[in-house]
Amino acid sequence: MTSGDLPVQRRLAVLIDADNAQPAIIEGLIREIVKYGIPSVKRIYGDWTTPNLAGWKSALLDHSIQPIQQFRYTVGKNATDSAMIIDAMDLLYTRRFEGFCLVSSDSDFTRLASRIREEGLLVYGFGEEKTPKAFVSACDKFIFTKVLLPQGEAESANRKQETNQLKANTKLVSLIRSAIEAVSDDGGWANLGSVGHHIAQQSPEFDPRNYGYGKLSELVSAIGLFDIEERLHGSSRAKGIYIRDKRKK
Repeated sequence: MTSGDLPVQRRLAVLIDADNAQPAIIEGLIREIVKYGIPSVKRIYGDWTTPNLAGWKSALLDHSIQPIQQFRYTVGKNATDSAMIIDAMDLLYTRRFEGFCLVSSDSDFTRLASRIREEGLLVYGFGEEKTPKAFVSACDKFIFTKVLLPQGEAESANRKQETNQLKANTKLVSLIRSAIEAVSDDGGWANLGSVGHHIAQQSPEFDPRNYGYGKLSELVSAIGLFDIEERLHGSSRAKGIYIRDKRKK
């Protein structure tokens, strides 16, 4: 395959709020970001004269992330947010990117995410579960950083939920059922990929990993309220997964 045959990947600007992110997520963060595109710019913002950011030093070197110094001129005021927002707008106006990755749990970036999307660019948010809903909803996709932790820590933070727990989660069940209803055929069957796409549009923070499952198909199967069927398509005989609400039988 020649270079001209390679698929074009999105160019992404990665902006990290060091005051609201932990160095432990960096390996998982980079692995996650490259699923969506090429991190052409990687910057991290904070007051690097303070000892609480010392843990980031090796992570920045290993992943070629550019630290941006922002002094705390006034106690209680987050100058880091302002610097990151200004840089984001400067990068936006260069028209060189197809998307932004904003790494923070701070609601101050809600308007920034909305503004970037108004320009037709994608916004991927990364933050802790405490992240305000407004910021989460302002992103095209939001990933909780607990799923990005190193394996041992991730297993502890993302313990697999059992069937009874999942069935009792009415918000989760309703989300999947409404997505199936929206994209299903006359027989009630819906392509799993289409279901996942519809869910993502309704709930940017949805991720099977939040429940301890690596794939949507695994999560749906574990819930136990849906029929699952594999089908072969076309001359390539490619497999497709379809699901249906068991109540539709």
